[in-house]
Amino acid sequence: MILRLAGYLFLCIAVAALAFDGTRMIADQGHFAFTSLERHWLTLSPGSFAAAKAAVEQVNSYLWSPLIMAVLVLPAWMVAGGIGTLLYLAGYRPPRPDLPDAI
Repeated sequence: MILRLAGYLFLCIAVAALAFDGTRMIADQGHFAFTSLERHWLTLSPGSFAAAKAAVEQVNSYLWSPLIMAVLVLPAWMVAGGIGTLLYLAGYRPPRPDLPDAI
């Protein structure tokens, strides 16, 4: 239940990020420009971005640049949609089978 709820939340975030990119594309007269997760994070909370970077680089300086930045440069809707789909599928339970009535 909790995983599916978190999945729905991330899927809603993905739709909002895609709507943001879509409206920006319309305003730019059709030029494709997807906003990266890094850009959204820097716009919303630059202090937490710097703190996260410092914390990760304190653990291992090579962890930030090749691994985490590879995810942060992806479009935000793609990352949120992928996480949301994985969380939803992890929490999915198939419906119970329909049993016929006993004779």
